[in-house]
Amino acid sequence: MIQTVTGKIQPSQLGICAAHEHLTIDLSRIKKDPDTILDDEEGMRSELEAFSRAGGQAMIEVTNDGMGRNAPLLAQLSHETGVWIIASTGFYKDPYLPAFAQNWTAEQFAEHIVREAQQGIGDTGIYPGVIGEVGSSHEEMKPIEKELLKGAGLAGIKTGLPVTTHTTIGTLGVEQVNLFSDVGLPMDQLIIGHQDLNSNREEVLEVAKSGAFVAFDTIGKTNYRSDENRLETLLDLWENGYGSQILLSADLTRKSHWKKHGGPGYELVLTSFVPRLKEAGLNEADVHRLLVDNPAVAFSIKEGWT
Repeated sequence: MIQTVTGKIQPSQLGICAAHEHLTIDLSRIKKDPDTILDDEEGMRSELEAFSRAGGQAMIEVTNDGMGRNAPLLAQLSHETGVWIIASTGFYKDPYLPAFAQNWTAEQFAEHIVREAQQGIGDTGIYPGVIGEVGSSHEEMKPIEKELLKGAGLAGIKTGLPVTTHTTIGTLGVEQVNLFSDVGLPMDQLIIGHQDLNSNREEVLEVAKSGAFVAFDTIGKTNYRSDENRLETLLDLWENGYGSQILLSADLTRKSHWKKHGGPGYELVLTSFVPRLKEAGLNEADVHRLLVDNPAVAFSIKEGWT
């Protein structure tokens, strides 16, 4: 089963899925930039409708506590647009943790995440379907981030929820894999984020070899890396037999990313990157695997969760 903001669905119902997005977010406390606030409800609805018209059917919304999560609004938007939305539990990374969690241990993080997974987010009656995005800093895993990641792994084991991560500019993906492996989280329950930002193909390949899902989830953010280079890394994984572990998304986090403000919108992957994949030789079945089959597996709750 997959837990959406409007209830559980079968994996076969998920459809074309954006694997790492934000509809509501507020990073302005740290970034001091109003562009990093998404709070326009009408705009969210319009952007989701455009995503749906382009073929999008589901969205993994990884805005968590401390980033501006609004679960009731996500449920409302899902009802209004017909797009499945999966909400998240957990925390992001330093320095975005809420004040109350800044000195927590791994066990405290795990307890909080398990409580939300089992009892719902606050008193909303809405349940998260993914743990994340939990992250590490650029080329550094700070002590509190280690505790958070360990706690997320422990909670994943307890609940069966998938764990999806943030790697700053693609760094420390291998280190994240090793941490979760040490905790005992099954690798097929782990999604290592932003690996399309990592220009070191051997590192990305090592992440894939672990059995974890590899997220190419900042597509279109060419200020970090060109989509041509992203495609080269993806094809390298594909040719090495790891096509069933790749997930796609665009990770929109700014007003300027939205169509109404001149940006590409959430359908970017479908309208811009998918044609590149086909030009590179992937067929319809291959694209279906990336957009439909892989997310259906990655975001399914593992059996036996309690």
